[in-house]
Amino acid sequence: MAHVNDIEIAAADELLDDETLRQRACTELLRQRAQALGLLGADDPTPREGAISEAAGQAIEALLARELAGPELDEAACRRHYDAHARQFAEGERLKVRHILFAVTPGVDVSRLRERAEGQLIQVRASDRTAFDEAARTLSNCPSGAEGGQLGWLTAADCAPEFARELFGRTEIGVLPQLLHSRFGLHIVAIDAREPGRLPAFEQIREAVALRMRQLHEISALRQYLQALAFEARLRGVDLQQPQSPLVQ
Repeated sequence: MAHVNDIEIAAADELLDDETLRQRACTELLRQRAQALGLLGADDPTPREGAISEAAGQAIEALLARELAGPELDEAACRRHYDAHARQFAEGERLKVRHILFAVTPGVDVSRLRERAEGQLIQVRASDRTAFDEAARTLSNCPSGAEGGQLGWLTAADCAPEFARELFGRTEIGVLPQLLHSRFGLHIVAIDAREPGRLPAFEQIREAVALRMRQLHEISALRQYLQALAFEARLRGVDLQQPQSPLVQ
């Protein structure tokens, strides 16, 4: 793999949160790789404040289409995936949810916010429901905090997509063991009840199953590709070994 140039992200961007820094680093890795393969001109301007050129965006799309092509999916493979992950394809699933939101706002120290949220997560997992409700009332940046963090019964359509992906199609009940990340911030989440919904027949959702399998392949392949690029590069001011960049979620 061709060597990627030095990438220094944080020096001029001290106020950016860790996730944004990692996203910019991943984008720059891909932009430079596209240049190395001749998909993008060497004179393409260095991104300013994370904004890449239109040509760079098109080159990165071409790069990923070329480098991350997945296997052909036959019906037998799709059916095996459907059988193994049936809950993920249920329609009408509902959850009864409580949460504590630690909002990410401009200028906030995200590392300290995460430490605070993780410390609180340990405390509420080791306590009864009263402790969760009290923490929601005193700490949550969501109006639901006044009601102990109660969000009521939710469907996937009621949630931000990145939030729904972590909640639906699973089996956990109680306080989840990890923080959930969303566009709003960091969440401690408790699931009080699940209604599983109805599972359509495989024949009705064959294309949706195939699409999901392709998405999972692309996510996994992109993570591995970025790791390989990062290994070859000289990164300063950003750590790609931290939680996944939004680019690959």
